[in-house]
Amino acid sequence: MVAEKVAMEDPVAIYKALLRDLIDRRPSGTRQRIAVALGKHKSFVSQITNPAYAVPVPAKHLATIFELCHFSQDERISFLEAYGRAHPGRDLHAAPSPAESPLTLTIDVPPLKDPRRREELIENIRLYADQAIALAKAWDQNSTVSSKGGKGSEKADKRHR
Repeated sequence: MVAEKVAMEDPVAIYKALLRDLIDRRPSGTRQRIAVALGKHKSFVSQITNPAYAVPVPAKHLATIFELCHFSQDERISFLEAYGRAHPGRDLHAAPSPAESPLTLTIDVPPLKDPRRREELIENIRLYADQAIALAKAWDQNSTVSSKGGKGSEKADKRHR
């Protein structure tokens, strides 16, 4: 009890306890999804969500955690206020918003009788994803141009309808 009280006076422990409580209210498997998205082991997620460990939550991972856990605006604000008290020198406004952060998708590819066909399927999925991403970036770039008063976006939009 005394150790927990001392730990809760630590600003890092405070925001980690808040993060742990928020994640605990999410569906099971959330910690594993966070680990995969961050490219870390599940034990890393346990360390950054446990107030007893001194390991801080890296600021670069916050947007990913917020996105995966579907934190509400109020939950984000509460967490960021506590995080800011623990790390007063960090510029959290420079961290990308969830909408600006890359999103990693995971696709389950079933085992096929012919391993070469499976590799071909994987390569086709990657190729399609690369083409779809390039198309989306072009749309995004064209919409930026049109919002600045430029022409040509309407043509691009008509081609893609």
